[in-house]
Amino acid sequence: MSRKPVEKGGEERKGRLARPRQERVASFGSGEMSWLFGIHAVEAALRHDPANIVRLLLAQGRRDARLQELERLAAEWDFPVIRVEVRELDRLTRNDRHQGVAAQYRAAPTHNESDLFALLEGLTEPALLLVLDGVTDPHNLGACLRVADGAGVHAVIAPRDRAVGLTPTVRKVASGAAENVPFIQVTNLVRTLEGLKQRNLWVIGLAGEADHSLYQTRLATQPLAVVMGAEGSGLRRLTREVCDELVNLPMLGSVQSLNVSVAAGVALYEIRRQRFADS
Repeated sequence: MSRKPVEKGGEERKGRLARPRQERVASFGSGEMSWLFGIHAVEAALRHDPANIVRLLLAQGRRDARLQELERLAAEWDFPVIRVEVRELDRLTRNDRHQGVAAQYRAAPTHNESDLFALLEGLTEPALLLVLDGVTDPHNLGACLRVADGAGVHAVIAPRDRAVGLTPTVRKVASGAAENVPFIQVTNLVRTLEGLKQRNLWVIGLAGEADHSLYQTRLATQPLAVVMGAEGSGLRRLTREVCDELVNLPMLGSVQSLNVSVAAGVALYEIRRQRFADS
């Protein structure tokens, strides 16, 4: 279903449906209906993916500027805006941290391995991919998506089994990044990494036992897939073995490791720093 904004003269607002970094984002049909909640997540969907919003629910009694802006955006696209009790938002979202807003959302389906390789063929710069080996915490996945979006990652890859997908909580934590960064679920992560290597990507894994650090590795020019392990357990053995190179992050204090989203941010921004310095 396509939807046009309501404006004087009936002309469609130019650029509203054009997403940032368009070369990194593709649409692959209609997904399942779900509830998207939280101000940042709903605003991102209203600005970048309005065609997939069915209706907007706002908490009764709240008239602050942030909700008024969401109401204004919804009016541009002629969405139904419904005022409901806070407890109804609690029930629909199954969460009490919705910030007074929820959108019934036709989420785009996650992408697959074929979509990944098609995306790579269309890039005009060296690829930068984030691979998550079995991240199960939705807050960690949401934070990783947010970091990936900020660092200009072309796609985030994760296994389909024994890992979290794009749940409403993930979308809320991601604050719009889930609508902007392609999230690709694959049935066999090792096979996908082998496929990336065949396409000349250098697969680099972060592992505490590596004998040299991220900062001792030249990362500026080649296409890269950065592989991060799951919370606590790190990279699985087969995943570790398929990597071209293992690097560590220097840990100078008493803790042994960083949260996966923090480690991803350190690694991805070091890669960007090297690429900026080399350009």
